[in-house]
Amino acid sequence: MSKSLSEVDREVYGYIQNEIGRQRDTLGLIASENYTSKAVMEAVGSPLTNKYSEGYPGKRYYAGNEYIDKIEMLAIERAKKLFGTVHANVQCHAGAIANFSVLFSLMEFGEKFMGLELSQGGHLTHGSPVNFSGKLYKPVAYAVDKETEMLDYDEVKKRALEEKPKVIIAGYTAYPRQINFKSFREIADECGAYLLADISHFAGLVAGGALPPVSPYADVITTTTHKTLRGPRGAMALACRDEELGKKVDKAVFPGTQGGPLDHVIAGKAVAFHEALQPEFKEYAEQIIKNAKALADELMALGFRLVSGGTDTHLILINLTDKGITGKEAQIVCEEAGIILNRNTIPYDTKSPFITSGIRIGTPCLTTRGMKESEMKEVAGFIKRVIDNPQDAEVKKKVREEIKELCSNFPVY
Repeated sequence: MSKSLSEVDREVYGYIQNEIGRQRDTLGLIASENYTSKAVMEAVGSPLTNKYSEGYPGKRYYAGNEYIDKIEMLAIERAKKLFGTVHANVQCHAGAIANFSVLFSLMEFGEKFMGLELSQGGHLTHGSPVNFSGKLYKPVAYAVDKETEMLDYDEVKKRALEEKPKVIIAGYTAYPRQINFKSFREIADECGAYLLADISHFAGLVAGGALPPVSPYADVITTTTHKTLRGPRGAMALACRDEELGKKVDKAVFPGTQGGPLDHVIAGKAVAFHEALQPEFKEYAEQIIKNAKALADELMALGFRLVSGGTDTHLILINLTDKGITGKEAQIVCEEAGIILNRNTIPYDTKSPFITSGIRIGTPCLTTRGMKESEMKEVAGFIKRVIDNPQDAEVKKKVREEIKELCSNFPVY
């Protein structure tokens, strides 16, 4: 029991060391990823993983939860303070579980909800036919404007009044613009719907004050904790103003959708929330957006077409239609050069989600490393050189070497 991983399992240990090297030497541009602090990792790797604690603080089904209760209550209070809500459930294992739990608490199976068209930035749990959201409920979609590639709130309102959904979801995985939650609140009120804000991608920007608060407008907020919030992999659900609604969400999480919580991960969440409450996190959140805008501006100057013409957040969506390369091909060749990003559909894409006409990038990881606007210009240049020369092995090799040198000046840990 006292042996280290390197002594017990050299194979797994070796792969972990390789992954550490990959993170160290490449540019992490996947918008849904980030690097946690050592403090968060220490909590997640703690002996709290040994404990079983079905239930909630003060109401457990097992003995021995005195300190587990204290840790979970810390996480709850910090989450409520961060997002200005009356309730927080920090037990959700993942964003999909958080969304399932909230829909489970707000609707009966077969009832209708409305979210953004999946190919235009909506999430799998916002109505995909292969997901629980599309199988157990009746999803209807709204779309972005074909010309501006932004939300047209008048059109969303028109769609909502036509369909009369029980729940409206606002918050997306590939929409680079700030969302007007006040308009969504007015739309939800007019058609008698609950408003679910899925802020998984930009929760850290809200927590840090770089984007406006969401709690004055939403009924329920769901978010992952590992993206811009820079915590461990996991999620939570928050009732904004109605404590009774919060109790319904709690029942939907446990025993509705999952059993024992991951106490070590909840401890990591508590640490991440504490970090997000510090003044320096505000600077970090603001820098994420500054970096995204700088990267977007340089990409456009280099001839790339960006969906909606730019960004207000951490996220940039690049339309590759005029570059003679698909999103899938771009993802592969960029990875070969040390640029880690993902293929992504663009609004009204003519290619399948497995191929796509676009790529999605984000600045949380690079900002965590300490990079700023000047480095974003370099990053844009790397992307251009690879996209313009996808079959040139020498170009990719040279870019990879330059990226490794740049990364050495901004260590992850």
